[in-house]
Amino acid sequence: MSVLVYTENWDGKFKKLSFELVSYATGVAKMLNTTVTAVSIGKVDDGELIKLGSYGANKIINVNNEKLATLDSQAYTSVISEISGKENSSVIIISNNNTGKAIAPRLSVRLKAGVGSGVSRLPLNLNPFTVYKRTYSGNAFAHLVIKSDVKILTLAQNSFDLIETPGYATIENLNPAVDGALLKTVVKDVQKQSGKILLTDADIVVSGGRGMKSPDNWPPLVELATLLGAATACSRPVSDEGWRPHEEHTGQTGKIIAPNLYIAVGISGATQHLAGISSSKYIVAINSDKDAPIFEAAQYGIVGDAMKVLPKLVEAVKELKK
Repeated sequence: MSVLVYTENWDGKFKKLSFELVSYATGVAKMLNTTVTAVSIGKVDDGELIKLGSYGANKIINVNNEKLATLDSQAYTSVISEISGKENSSVIIISNNNTGKAIAPRLSVRLKAGVGSGVSRLPLNLNPFTVYKRTYSGNAFAHLVIKSDVKILTLAQNSFDLIETPGYATIENLNPAVDGALLKTVVKDVQKQSGKILLTDADIVVSGGRGMKSPDNWPPLVELATLLGAATACSRPVSDEGWRPHEEHTGQTGKIIAPNLYIAVGISGATQHLAGISSSKYIVAINSDKDAPIFEAAQYGIVGDAMKVLPKLVEAVKELKK
């Protein structure tokens, strides 16, 4: 029996997200007194794979088949399901990102497994198997009991600290037979963004709302983000007005993120926006309205005009970086 964790890679490289998943899987495995098997699908060299062992993976199954070069949830589900059976895995851990949300339900049906989606802590209890998750747009939490023999957990991004665990992982190469009928996804075009930190990868996000008053007022916000090594984001009204690109829109109808630090500038804090950023570890709000809902979600707040506060923040960060 083992804990199985699917570790997604990007162009043959793992990101913090993958190491976070392995760290979490290691914590679950210790509770169950078992081992961790990490699954990687795609072309990844051994030097990169062995990094998973630094976070507790005991065994790494490297799946490399040209038919799996493109993510196809049906084909990937088939492979992960087959491996989980061979490894006799009672718990399968996947990220709660778009990939995980596509694979987890399919795995659930194949394995007759209960799913705990968006969990953010280690299981609270093993008998019955109980997990913790935030609900109602982060305004409440739930204790979810999973009664099936196999459990699938999708981990909320940035909800578990990276924990390095000295050890050595063995690598097993696997080239499984892939049913061509399962391959339905066709990639017609690839456009890669460069020179900019992706929202979903960022530890720090600086976001602006209508309180920025005009698209011409964005330079200080962008400068602050650059100084902090942060990604830039915005509320829906801002992207709808065309002030900022739609790819920066965070919220229930945009990107759902969970950075370590979210700086909300001129954002009132509508329910839909909070639903997308409520999992942030720390929220700093800057708003001229002291009664803005964003202050209820924030750990720190500055009541003031963004146009006056932002330049001072930029100067303060510059001073600290000297």
